[in-house]
Amino acid sequence: MTDDQFHDERSILLFTDQERIILGIIVVVYFILLFGFSLYINYRKINSYDDFNVAGRSVSRFPLILTFVGTAVGGSILLGFMENAYRFGMGQHWLNISILVTGVITAFFLIKRIRLIGEKYKMVTIGDFTALRYGEGARIPTVISVLLAYCAVTGMQFVAIATILNLTIGLSMTVGIIISWLLLTAKTYFGGLKSVVWQDAIHGTVQTAGTFLLFIVILWIGGDWGEMKSFAGSLGELELLSITHISTSEVLVYFFTIGGYQFVRQDLWQRFWAARDYKTAVSGYWIAIMLAFLIGVAIIGSGVFLRYGMQMTGIDPTLVYYEAIGAVFHFPLVVIMVIALMATVISCADSFFMAASTSIINDIVKPRIKHASETRILQYSRYSVITVSVISVLLALYMPQLVVLWVIGTAMLVSGLLAPCIFGLFWKSATKAGGITAMWLGLGVAVIWQLAGHPFDVHPVFVGLPLSTLAIIVVSLATKKKQTTDIWSEVI
Repeated sequence: MTDDQFHDERSILLFTDQERIILGIIVVVYFILLFGFSLYINYRKINSYDDFNVAGRSVSRFPLILTFVGTAVGGSILLGFMENAYRFGMGQHWLNISILVTGVITAFFLIKRIRLIGEKYKMVTIGDFTALRYGEGARIPTVISVLLAYCAVTGMQFVAIATILNLTIGLSMTVGIIISWLLLTAKTYFGGLKSVVWQDAIHGTVQTAGTFLLFIVILWIGGDWGEMKSFAGSLGELELLSITHISTSEVLVYFFTIGGYQFVRQDLWQRFWAARDYKTAVSGYWIAIMLAFLIGVAIIGSGVFLRYGMQMTGIDPTLVYYEAIGAVFHFPLVVIMVIALMATVISCADSFFMAASTSIINDIVKPRIKHASETRILQYSRYSVITVSVISVLLALYMPQLVVLWVIGTAMLVSGLLAPCIFGLFWKSATKAGGITAMWLGLGVAVIWQLAGHPFDVHPVFVGLPLSTLAIIVVSLATKKKQTTDIWSEVI
């Protein structure tokens, strides 16, 4: 049986033919509304390169909070956290905690410098920062890292949307991928980041309300802790109700991969620069990371309470979200929850889309057409969206190693960019030679270690990041006398 046939059979089990028709109509209307909104933003709000790529640097607090939440809580969080919680229990809260910890560190120590340096030099991408700090040669390793990670994860979002369409209305995975590709490409091509931010305000509201509603209902039905402990004990799984049921090594992997990734997420830096002022960026981010953490708690709690509180132990863990909404809601509310899931995936997908396409126009094309008109650069920004879309859909359609590719990209981002970015923000003695060496060494080691299959069962980040860190320190100290510029004068 092919993968498409397998998914089709599962969709028949989840919904009746009549329900699938209703869901199909609603999904089509939803897609049309998204596209229409992007057209409106394009013709009324986008007049410049900054409008398209950093939302005109004028985003207010409310949409900023929700676009932060929309990019933080995607399909992998909603579906992945719930599936892992259902299978492995309360210990999965540490994955959520690792993201919160890095978010708090960012809020306390990074936002101010990222925002102020970006505001002074009108930055659009991380490549702008690394080029300013370490020279134009730093753009290439930065772009490679960003493109590999974000094109792959964008392709994954195409697959995620296709899976939703498959399980709800019975479309084949291939057709679903093509539909999601066309929709996201069209709406991002016309609307840019400004459209993404305002749609995230809608998506963030829907996904937040839907997540908490599901958790409250599941908790109401199966929230007797005594009965949960008794049932878990009868299954021999009592330890899964403990938050400490997770290995230290697993927590460290979470912190240094998913957590470390948060420090060098281009979509996050872009939103710091898109805020209308520094205070808006700080307050919006603080509220967003706390709200995202609570959403993570609700998602993980839903998975655990579904298994042990509602005693639903015989379901496919990959379908736990669909089984949950089907078990606790009547069909009209199921429709709303499917839309909430779509909103969750799309809010991440178009953000990753913009992060990758902005790197192409800003770090590859724009430096080579310095005297081009605003209209021409804006048009090239749209062409960059198409370029990213083609790469991403090809990955989604033809590369079964898509997840592996994303893991490589994440390892490259953390191993190659984390040390140069952090040292570049805080250590004035970091030199151009040190930064460039650290980037290429981290990139190369991360890729080689991943392709070699994790020798000695060591994750690439635990090799690439230390070497990158050591390189920037040693080489910078050796070339310190050659460093002549100070980008922080009159900024901090």
